[in-house]
Amino acid sequence: MAEGERPIHPDEPRLEELAREGRVIGYFGYGSLVNKRTLRTKFLGIRRAEVRGWRRAWLPRKGQSMALLSVRPEDEALTQGVVVYDLADHLPAVDEREAAYHRRVVMPDHVTIRGGALRDVPLFIYEGKPEQPDAAQTGAAILQSYLDAVLQGFLSLYGDAGLRRFISETDGFRTAILQDRASPLYPRPVTLADGEAELFDRLVLEAGARFMPVS
Repeated sequence: MAEGERPIHPDEPRLEELAREGRVIGYFGYGSLVNKRTLRTKFLGIRRAEVRGWRRAWLPRKGQSMALLSVRPEDEALTQGVVVYDLADHLPAVDEREAAYHRRVVMPDHVTIRGGALRDVPLFIYEGKPEQPDAAQTGAAILQSYLDAVLQGFLSLYGDAGLRRFISETDGFRTAILQDRASPLYPRPVTLADGEAELFDRLVLEAGARFMPVS
């Protein structure tokens, strides 16, 4: 952990013991999981991390007009996020939640984990279908309430530079953002701090997004 850097969340006291017993897995979060305020399930530990070989993009969900974050393979791309440590027994439930994605293995040399990585723990990433065009190509909209949660998470963990990096390194921002902030459609909305709404709106407009009122 970098000097002066606070942990995201306290570890489960038995985390290392469970890992030695082979009962722990990890998965890489690159969207709403970066904001601890959206975490509703019990997990064992969470770490700042960076993965190589995947690039983040706004991809439409199959059969829907809304876009969510995903990643696509790109050899030299670097993506910031978090590693979430969880019980291996929970993996089927995670797979079910991420049924629209492919679960891929992240090799140890493709990830940098800050704050005490666990050895010999399998690590996964949920990848969008590579043939799927991004939101900017399809016109799929981004929920502002979901985007707020993601941007707040990156600002909290990685500061202003990390927030701007997230926007610059995520494909598909040149699309509509549905302005549902006042009545969130995202099931795990967050409360923004003073100035965050204005900052987030300015940065995404600079990235080429446009706002669309809720009809």
